[in-house]
Amino acid sequence: MTKQNSPLGKNLWFDGEFLHSFTIDNATYSLFPQATPFQLPLKKCSVVGNGGILKKSGCGRQIDQADFVMRCNLPPLSSEYSKDVGSKTQLVTANPSIIEKRFQNLLWSRKTFVDSVKVYNHSYIYMPAFSMKTGTEPSLRVYYTLEDFGANQTVLFANPNFLRDIGKFWKSKGIHAKRLSTGLFLVSAALGLCEEVTIYGFWPFSVDLHGRFISHHYYDNVLPDSGFHAMPEEFLQLWFLHKNGVLRMQLEQCEPLLQSST
Repeated sequence: MTKQNSPLGKNLWFDGEFLHSFTIDNATYSLFPQATPFQLPLKKCSVVGNGGILKKSGCGRQIDQADFVMRCNLPPLSSEYSKDVGSKTQLVTANPSIIEKRFQNLLWSRKTFVDSVKVYNHSYIYMPAFSMKTGTEPSLRVYYTLEDFGANQTVLFANPNFLRDIGKFWKSKGIHAKRLSTGLFLVSAALGLCEEVTIYGFWPFSVDLHGRFISHHYYDNVLPDSGFHAMPEEFLQLWFLHKNGVLRMQLEQCEPLLQSST
């Protein structure tokens, strides 16, 4: 959302709820950048999902070679993971539900949150503040928290009209779910911003291409709530885009792991 596409007084509907709208007031308007803060088009982009297929992939260096790296839902980027997932970030998403569960809606743990996002350096934190009414307040709190602490990160708010249009588009392609995954929203955004898109960690299955068991995420094996997203359907659509050359999907190891000599 920018001052250009979301002017003062404009009425917008939440994209995740059909009964609620909001009018952009002075306080909210002041939080938007004047225009999209990226030098468009972005050239080479890496979109990094959190799938377990990234574990032991050796893809970190390749991911970081992109001009612009996008990540999903504040993933861990400690040194134990960097060889596989890289360390560079220009934009990372944060769902309000994560702020609620992990940081108690920033009511008590503001410094904990600010310290945890330092790993993303000077990145943008992309939040769907106007998807659900319950997500607006925690999203605004993230903005004010980072500002109060003088943090390096800047919050951008997803435009609900964009999210609604993306949802309609993928529904027309056969994805029927309560809500698209953050990953698919992010890939969709990247395809509109970037000349070249490579996606990593998008693999919703419990075994890899060689039949070996893999964890759900590269950092844990916590399964998602069933019935909310349609991950196999989403993967199929991304695979079609890969086969048609619209994007590149990395599923194999980027660098072979060194074999122990003992």
